[in-house]
Amino acid sequence: MTDQQLLWDDEVAQTYDTPGVGWFADDVLEPCVQTLSELADGGRAVEFAIGTGRVAIPLSDAGVAVAGIELSHAMISRLREKASEERIPVVQGDMATASAGTGFSLTFLVCNTIANLLSQEEQVECFRNAARHLAPGGCFVIELWVPQLRALAPGHGGTVEVSEPGYLLVDTYDTLRQQVISHHVRFGAGLDDGREARVSRTPHRYIWPSELDLMARLAGFELESRWADWRRSDFTADSPSHVSVYRLTS
Repeated sequence: MTDQQLLWDDEVAQTYDTPGVGWFADDVLEPCVQTLSELADGGRAVEFAIGTGRVAIPLSDAGVAVAGIELSHAMISRLREKASEERIPVVQGDMATASAGTGFSLTFLVCNTIANLLSQEEQVECFRNAARHLAPGGCFVIELWVPQLRALAPGHGGTVEVSEPGYLLVDTYDTLRQQVISHHVRFGAGLDDGREARVSRTPHRYIWPSELDLMARLAGFELESRWADWRRSDFTADSPSHVSVYRLTS
């Protein structure tokens, strides 16, 4: 079992969904699904790292035929509680190498997930795998955060990304290797009356937008659009994340 499979285990899968809140909020999902549906343009879509179906299920509800690739058996099992294999077929495997077929109009990777591939080589292979899935002229959509290195104080290697009741997110950076470890600290109600905290950690390799564009070119894509969010707001130097649309040209 790989390190990533160990991270996305049964406990994570069973608590991943937060209906109506956070990533699952309507104002987050609705513009995402609408944009992906338009980009699919009547064709089939495949989601890399489909997870529990946060995006795939409403996209299927919108009339798009969706398939997926997912490394974690636990996440697939949670998806299967909500959608059948006939409705949303899923191949278990690495999104950089596994195949769900060919001739798709759209491949997509949301929620910063390409950063779960921890080397530049794996990330480039992910682009190449996306190209193998697509029909000529198809597109690959990536949602990804922008590294917040400007927020690092001199002499410090970490930033507090989220601080709210019961939850603290701290990112620590290795800028030489472009590695980030996200430290998730949960405390308060349900955890020994607030006297204890639970810490989990997820590793990532961050990617600058310009580096992402070069990866795309290596796989035969060109950047078609880049927005700050799914509502297609302008991407600026201050945008904390982006949605990038790459069109297959070869």
